[in-house]
Amino acid sequence: MKKFIVTGAIHAFLAVALGAFAAHGLKDVLDVYSTGIWNTAVQYQMFHAGGLLAVGILMSRKLMGDVKLLNAAGWCMNIGILLFAGSLYTLAVTGIGKLGAITPFGGVFFLISWVCLIVAVVKEGK
Repeated sequence: MKKFIVTGAIHAFLAVALGAFAAHGLKDVLDVYSTGIWNTAVQYQMFHAGGLLAVGILMSRKLMGDVKLLNAAGWCMNIGILLFAGSLYTLAVTGIGKLGAITPFGGVFFLISWVCLIVAVVKEGK
C-alpha cells in the first residue's frame, strides 16, 4: 500500500540525510567506534527502506503475496528501523551502552518482516 511506499521513501531520505550529517556535522563529535555504530544504523535503515518499497509495490499493484502477511512485513520493518537504527543512532551520540539492549529487538522485527515477505510470496505461487 501507499503507506509502505511513503514510509520506505521517508526512511531512505533519512538514511541519506543522517549518513551525510554524520560525515560532515558529526565528524568532530563521533569517534571511530561511534562512527561505525552510526554507519551500521544508516546501512540497515536503507536496506529496510528498500524492503518497505518492495512491500508497498507488491501490495499496491496486487502483484503477488498475501496482503495480511505483506502488511505485517511492512509494519515489522518500520518497527525494526525505529528500534534497531534508532537505538544505534542514539547510542552513537550518547554513548549510553544500555541502549544496545534495544537493538536486538529491532533485529528480530527485521527477521520477522523478511519471513512474512517470503511466506507471502511463496503462498502466492501455490
